[in-house]
Amino acid sequence: MPATVGRRADRLATVRRVTSRVDRRIVVRVSIVAAVAYAAWLAIGAFGRPYNFFDMKIYHGAVVWWATGHELYEFVAPETTLGFTYPPFAGLVMLPMAHLPIEAAGTVNALASLAALAVVLAGLLRPIVDRLGWSLWYTVALAVPLAAAIEPTRETLGYGQVNLLLFALIMADLIGLRWRSRRGTHVAPDDGLLLRFVYSGAWAGVGIGLATAVKLTPALFIVYLMITRQWRVATTAIATTIGVTVGTFAIVGDESRSYFGSVLWQTERVGAADMTPNQSLAGLLARLYDSIETPGLLWFSFSVLILALGLSRAAHSHADGDELTAFTLVGLTANVISPISWTHHLVWVIPAIIVLADAAVRRRDASRGPTYRAGSGGANSGLPHVNGLRPPIWYPTLTGLRHGIAAVVLYLLFLVSPIWPYEHQLPEVSHYQDGLFGAFMENSLAVALIVLVAALPWRPGAEPAFYADRMGRIPAGARR
Repeated sequence: MPATVGRRADRLATVRRVTSRVDRRIVVRVSIVAAVAYAAWLAIGAFGRPYNFFDMKIYHGAVVWWATGHELYEFVAPETTLGFTYPPFAGLVMLPMAHLPIEAAGTVNALASLAALAVVLAGLLRPIVDRLGWSLWYTVALAVPLAAAIEPTRETLGYGQVNLLLFALIMADLIGLRWRSRRGTHVAPDDGLLLRFVYSGAWAGVGIGLATAVKLTPALFIVYLMITRQWRVATTAIATTIGVTVGTFAIVGDESRSYFGSVLWQTERVGAADMTPNQSLAGLLARLYDSIETPGLLWFSFSVLILALGLSRAAHSHADGDELTAFTLVGLTANVISPISWTHHLVWVIPAIIVLADAAVRRRDASRGPTYRAGSGGANSGLPHVNGLRPPIWYPTLTGLRHGIAAVVLYLLFLVSPIWPYEHQLPEVSHYQDGLFGAFMENSLAVALIVLVAALPWRPGAEPAFYADRMGRIPAGARR
C-alpha cells in the first residue's frame, strides 16, 4: 500500500510539473503576442495617417442616399467631388449598413476585415507551420498584428475599405484548389454531404467570381486560370460573375445601366493619376513626367509587357507546384497595371512577404541536407565526400539569406511607407520638389511592386493546387 501511494504521488507530481511548464509557456506566448500587438499599434500611430473611416463615409452616405429613393451614382459626398464607384452589386451588398450609424458601420467593417485577415493567414501559413512543427494559433496570433501594421492593411481598416474582404474571397479559392488537389484526404466516411462538398473544392472559383462582381480588377485571376487550363475553376468564376451581374440587372436595372453605360468609364471620379497614394504604373509614370495625366501610349506599352511577364511567371509557378506564389504574382500584376492602385489596394504584398520568408527557410534547410551520393551532381558536386556521401553545404546560415533580407526589407518598406513625407500635389508643387531622392521615395512602393512581379521566387512543389486534366498530364512540380 505505501508503495502504491508513493507511485500515485510521483505521478501527480509529474503531472503538476508538466502542467506548470505548459502554463508558463502559454503565459509567455500570450505575453509575446500582446507585446507584438502593442508594437503594431504604436507603428500604426507612428507611420500611419489620421484615420476616420473616410471612404466608409462615402459608401455609407451613398447607400443611405440610395435607400431614400435617389439614384445611387448621383450621390456626391459633402465637401468632396467623390461618389460611389463600385458596381451596383457592391451597392446591394453594402445596403444593409444604411441602417447603422457611420461609426458602427466602420467598426463592423474593420472587425470583419481583421477576422478575414486572420482566416487567410491561417490558411496560407498552415502548410508552413505544419512542415516546421510550429503552433498554428501562435504563428497566426503573431502574424495578424504584424500584417495589420503595414500600409495596405492599416489604410484598408482606417478608411473603411473592402480590400481585405475581397482578398479573402480570392484566397478562399486558393484553399479550394488546395483541397481539390487532395480529394478525399480531409473527409471521414461519416461526414455529411455539405462537408464532403466543402472539402472537395468543387466550389473553387466562386470567390474570384464574387470579387470580380464587386470590383473588376480580380478578373485578371480568371485570365490566369484560363492560361493555366484550370477550366472548371475558370468556368465557375465566370459563371458566378455573370450570374451575380445579371441578377443585379434584374433587381436594380437603372443603376446597372448607369454604371456599365457611363460610370465605369469615368476614371476622373476616383482622383487624378499622379496623386501620391496611386502606386500603380500609371501613377508612377504620371509623377515621373510631372503631369496630372499618365502618358497613355507609354503606360499601355509597359502595361502589356508587365502583364505578359506577370502571367508568364504565374503560369510557371503553377506548373512547378506553387499556387500561392502564382496567385500572388497575379494580384501584384493587377496592382501594377491598374490605372489606379491606391496604397490600400496593395494587400498582395502580404503573401509576397510570406513567400520570400518561406523561400529563405526552405533554402537554408535544404543546404543542411540531405547529403548527395558521389557522382549525383547538384549543389554539392565537387565537395569532398566520405563513404560515397557528400556533406551538406558548409555555410547553411548564408543560404537563402537574400530571400530573408528581401522579406524583411519589403516588410519594413510597407511598414514605414516612405511615400508620405514626399507627397506632392500638382499644380501647386512639383513631384521633383525634393529632388531625385524625393521622387524615388514618392514612387518607392510602385517600384517595389514592379520588382516583385519580375523577381518574386517560387518554391517548386511547395503549394501544389492543381489536378490532372483528362489527358492525365501532371505538372513538373508534382513529379518532383
